[in-house]
Parts: sequence; structure tokens; C-alpha cells
Amino acid sequence: MFMKVKLSAHGSWRHQYHIVWIPKYRRNVLKLGVKTYVSRGIDEIVNYHPEIEIIKYNIQIDHVHLIIEIPPKYSVATIVGKLKQNSSRKIRERFAWLDKVYKPGVFWSPGYFSSTIGLNEDQIKRYVTFQEKVDKEQFQMELFQL
Repeated sequence: MFMKVKLSAHGSWRHQYHIVWIPKYRRNVLKLGVKTYVSRGIDEIVNYHPEIEIIKYNIQIDHVHLIIEIPPKYSVATIVGKLKQNSSRKIRERFAWLDKVYKPGVFWSPGYFSSTIGLNEDQIKRYVTFQEKVDKEQFQMELFQL
């Protein structure tokens, strides 16, 4: 699997996250039109932050899964907050029946789950453990090539 690394002015990065969030009380409200509005909200984040990449998402009836690449200049909490705020506002404006389900201004549960997606953990541990040895051997090879 090829690892796509992105470049910035002062470094390189690859920050992918698996994020999950739920509607308040984990109610089964993410169906039909509501699901479409959640999808639009997820897709729209790229309009405001073009350096963010939506890798994949899946909207279930009671929760949302998202794989997203977020540059290091943004916190995960900030981006998830924007996703939830924007979609919540649009959903509440469009679907009046939600007023019977939730109090005014309420749609998403306040929390979320996030984890990083990356290389195999054992591979990284081996790399860190043996990096000094690899660097020394590389340095010696470069000396012999001069």
C-alpha cells in the first residue's frame, strides 16, 4: 500500500482519522432526507478547507463513520465541531419533524470518537528501534561511495 505524504511550508504529514459521532440519544433519525443533508455537510467542509480530504464515509441510521485527512494546522475537535454545527443547523431548518424529537438547537450528541489511521504499529516500533542502526549503515555506505 502506497502512503501518500503531503507537503507544507515547514514539513510533511499524513494525518488520517477515523471519526464516529451520533445523534443525540442515538435516535434512529439519519434516514432518507436527513441522511442526504448529513452527506452534503460532510462534502461541503472541503469548500471551506480545501486541504482537508474526505477519504470515505458511511451514514447509518443512528451514527456516522468518517475517514478524513486533516492537516496538522487544524485540530480534530475543530473540524468535527464544524461538521456537526453546519449539518445540524441545515438539518433543523429543513426537517420540522425533528422539533418533536429534540429540544430546540439540539441534534448531535456532544461527543465523538476518533482514532488515527496509519501504518502497522509493530512496523513503526521496529522502525524506531532500529533507526539508529539503519542511519549508521547508510552513513558508512555514503562514506565508501565517495
